[in-house]
Amino acid sequence: MVNRGIRGQGGRSGGRPTLEEVAARAGVGRGTVSRVVNGSPRVSDETRAAVEAAVDELGYVPNRAARALAANRTDAVALVVPEVESRFFAEPYFSDIVRGVGAALDSTEMQLLLTIVGSDRERGRLAHYLAGHRVDGVLLVSVRADDPLPEQLVRLGIPTVISGRRSEQEALPCVDADNVTGAQSAVAHLISRGRRTIATITGRLEVYGAQCRLDGYRQALAAAGLGVDERLIAPADFTEEGGRRAMTDLLERSPDLDAVFVASDVMAAGARQVLREQGRSVPGDVALVGFDDSPIARHMDPPLTSVRVPIEEMGREMTRVLLEEIADRRPDGTRSITAPRQSVFPTELVTRASS
Repeated sequence: MVNRGIRGQGGRSGGRPTLEEVAARAGVGRGTVSRVVNGSPRVSDETRAAVEAAVDELGYVPNRAARALAANRTDAVALVVPEVESRFFAEPYFSDIVRGVGAALDSTEMQLLLTIVGSDRERGRLAHYLAGHRVDGVLLVSVRADDPLPEQLVRLGIPTVISGRRSEQEALPCVDADNVTGAQSAVAHLISRGRRTIATITGRLEVYGAQCRLDGYRQALAAAGLGVDERLIAPADFTEEGGRRAMTDLLERSPDLDAVFVASDVMAAGARQVLREQGRSVPGDVALVGFDDSPIARHMDPPLTSVRVPIEEMGREMTRVLLEEIADRRPDGTRSITAPRQSVFPTELVTRASS
């Protein structure tokens, strides 16, 4: 009888355990083990637990360098934010997205590359970098409708997921919030409090989400039988200073306004400063509602009523969709699933003292 040695934690005598041995121990196929090891979400919890137990028992360690080379993979994804750094660090939305993405990648071996591109020069460098296929996929946040980057990524064959649709006919996989319904609920709330001269401060209207929030404002007024006065609509840019400028303009044009729906909490903070400087009490003279329900809303004086957007959950979902896109990509760059995965998250009005 040949003594083949004792199978210890390393699986084979004198060698590292293989993917096939893990599959045999878990009672699944080799492909299933590969999906679990690579962090694919397309595995049931029961199967994932069985594979992870087998990995622990055998002490299996993936040869990631060899696997990545064979599969033409980098084991890295990029989170690209086409904004200036000042807005990235000032806007809680972005930190929530990063937390969600990081949480979703935590159980995988993927590395996250955070890239802020706020100038044409930075965009050029990014395009050159991505053309070298140095990442397996891209998460795009805060994309304008006319931004050429998504189409560049499509031409390069890089799996891409967008946070926030660029239009109603978005062709790429995306994760978005129900901006129209959120805005409707905010304005309907103000109407229910007896407000009738309701203004709005919009975000940049080249951003589809800002258009949707403006649409929701208009629809809520129409549903209540109130006309839309264009003088009560002030565009801004999602910054605190933009909110200040817009609020100043609104008070000059319509000094009798009694409520303002603001398309972001950051802009609402700027609007609140102007109202205070001009002697308008909140909510006595002017009721105020924001959007996002960021920490800013809770720390304002008075605390800000705001439409909650589950931003961190959206970051996790974006990442899950991207991992599926990467897993579905064939070696020739084509996809096994042709319809883009698109998710729209519900919003919720959180009522506080400002309204």
